[in-house]
Amino acid sequence: MFKIESGVYTTEDWSDDEADILRRYFTNLDSPVFALVNLPEVVKGALFARYSRSSKSLRRLFLDEFVRDLDISGDLGVDATVGLARAEELYDRVFFEYGDDSVAQLGGVHLACEQASNVLTKVLERGRLMSYMEKSTRYVAYDSRLNNGRYRYYRDQEILESPLGARYVGDMDRLFDSYAELLSAMSVHYAGLFPKAPGDSDIAWRQSVRAKAFDAVRGILPAGATSNLGVYGSGQAYEALLVRMRADPLPEAQVYAAMILEELRKVIPSWVKRVDVADRGVAHADYLQRNSESMEDLAEELFGSDGYERADATQVDAPEVRLADFDPDGEAKVVAAMLYPYSHLGDDAIVARVASMSGEERMDVVRRYVGDRTNRRHRPGRALERTDYRFEIVSDYGAFRDLQRHRLLSVEWQGLTAAHGYSMPSSVADAGMSDMFSSAMERSANLWDALRGDFEPNQAAYAVALAYRIRYSMQLNAREAMHMIELRTGPQGHPEYRSVCQQMHQQISSKAGHKVLAAIMTFADGANYEASALERLASENKAALRRVDRPQ
Repeated sequence: MFKIESGVYTTEDWSDDEADILRRYFTNLDSPVFALVNLPEVVKGALFARYSRSSKSLRRLFLDEFVRDLDISGDLGVDATVGLARAEELYDRVFFEYGDDSVAQLGGVHLACEQASNVLTKVLERGRLMSYMEKSTRYVAYDSRLNNGRYRYYRDQEILESPLGARYVGDMDRLFDSYAELLSAMSVHYAGLFPKAPGDSDIAWRQSVRAKAFDAVRGILPAGATSNLGVYGSGQAYEALLVRMRADPLPEAQVYAAMILEELRKVIPSWVKRVDVADRGVAHADYLQRNSESMEDLAEELFGSDGYERADATQVDAPEVRLADFDPDGEAKVVAAMLYPYSHLGDDAIVARVASMSGEERMDVVRRYVGDRTNRRHRPGRALERTDYRFEIVSDYGAFRDLQRHRLLSVEWQGLTAAHGYSMPSSVADAGMSDMFSSAMERSANLWDALRGDFEPNQAAYAVALAYRIRYSMQLNAREAMHMIELRTGPQGHPEYRSVCQQMHQQISSKAGHKVLAAIMTFADGANYEASALERLASENKAALRRVDRPQ
């Protein structure tokens, strides 16, 4: 069992009145992991949504912005830390008596996961059957220190206790110093480049300028920067998460799994009981760990250090996107799938009929099936799932983090290193700040280079700045491609992942030859907004108007 060392996680101080309120709704008051209880589902959802754009902890946010809207007079006898025996008896009777895993799908838990590194968040967000809301580096600044004087990054105990401990803290602090200085400079740069227009809301304009500065400088933050996550999942999903985390070689994952298990035992004890059973959860984690270690050994034998050795900390102009695999007949198969539920013929007969159609006849099928889409949320049915695309992508880690959260696809990624160069927004050079940005990248690469010989690859990755590139594959069907491409190419998208999805769209049309499927992605946006607009100003102005019109 991994032990949590003192000083790894910061704690907050609560007044007696605050503590009295918090005990009713949170399973503890001092751990970075805790469950939400005794709250309406709509309040939990709204709290997590606000959480993703706030620098506050969830408990502080609840006290400052939510508790005043709740009637807590009837909750005086509630204490989230009691009642375990009764819950255990009930769950045991239902879960173990029936022995059906599906029972564990019928209840869920809202869990807050705070102070998790951006390396760990990828472990936490791996499961498909969970919902996540992560604090965004595009909306929240990382330029200030906590009340204990520390910047927000993970302090791995093994690293701190090693001869590299002092260097780790010093270099990480300097990366955050550079981030803070560059954030201020880029905010001034954008304010001058995009002056406030007469019709703009003052708060909307300032937030849009700030957001554009966040986008420009977030690449300096190291992957060790900590984030807060709101997680919702069923008991079955949490069991799978804990098994994966226990098999992960990252020490932080082991520590965090222990904290998650402790909190889940307070609210769904029986649904996570099997995690510690020798022939169930323990055996499953051991199985995953053995397989992973075996594959690492084999890859080392086959490839050695190819692709892993550090290259010069060079800047790369754009992300690389390659359509690696597709079905040349996929578009015709999608047309057949569109007709299938409206016929009584077998699949082979429908495919044969589609093969004899002219291009215009096929297009008529597609037009009728897709209909008149008035916004991107009007998505056609599952016939578009009949064909797949596999892309290989090399983009900065920041863009990967955003795209990896799409769960209706298969994504596999290689280790985060400083070997593939980094992306620097053109606006940074336009503002005359490229030397500072490049210097931060060199510091990050040097620290990674020093750490990787003595620690697990994912521990060394704490030092790698988000601007450094990572190689990954994404396999997705045409329906998910439509959703992701239309969502991620919108004006408010980050320039790096906008470029990735724009290239995906282009290659579906040109390389796969699926021009009809590319054409029905009508809300894919191919424009470049980085140097020409405050991308979020329009939406911020609309939000400002809604705030004015909202009943008091």
